[in-house]
Amino acid sequence: MSLAQTNNKQWTRRAMRVAAAGTCIALAPFTALAQTAAPAAPANAATVSTLPGGAQAINEAFQDWTMTCVQPAGGKRCAITQQQADAKTRQRLIAVELQPIGDKAEGVLVLPFGLLLDKGVTLKAGATELGALRFKTCLPQGCVVPLTLDAKALTTLRGAKDPLTVTAFNDAGGPLAFAVSVNGFGPALNRAAALGK
Repeated sequence: MSLAQTNNKQWTRRAMRVAAAGTCIALAPFTALAQTAAPAAPANAATVSTLPGGAQAINEAFQDWTMTCVQPAGGKRCAITQQQADAKTRQRLIAVELQPIGDKAEGVLVLPFGLLLDKGVTLKAGATELGALRFKTCLPQGCVVPLTLDAKALTTLRGAKDPLTVTAFNDAGGPLAFAVSVNGFGPALNRAAALGK
């Protein structure tokens, strides 16, 4: 299998987890299973939970971010998420999921419909430009933008006082900015990285 095919399969799986959105973007299906399934006796040491207290799932709040670790059969996955919804309609405006991987973080942004997809989005933390990204696909829950933040971008966000600004363009061509809070970002990411080892 080629690298391109592997990457497409990974993004398709990540997008499908996002499509299965519940209260926590991609982790809700695993969290629900982990919390409702009766614990089975481990068949061998590989199936024993390595999360604190032998838990199968952990959710922790870090100001405006939620850190979730799940350990379904087959591995452990820790990520941080933030969602924002319209106060009146309760419709989701933006959702962010990031999974620490080494000195970077990979994840997705989920944005609403009605955006010019070919213009993509730009990321900015204060006065620092973090880059431009392209939309990957749209699902019933919104349009998905794959996101990779390198070590430099993560350092910028950890030290930022201003929100991360995600700018897209509406179908009339006007800019539409979404402010993603960085309150709790660093501690949440650090905790996800520590538990994900």
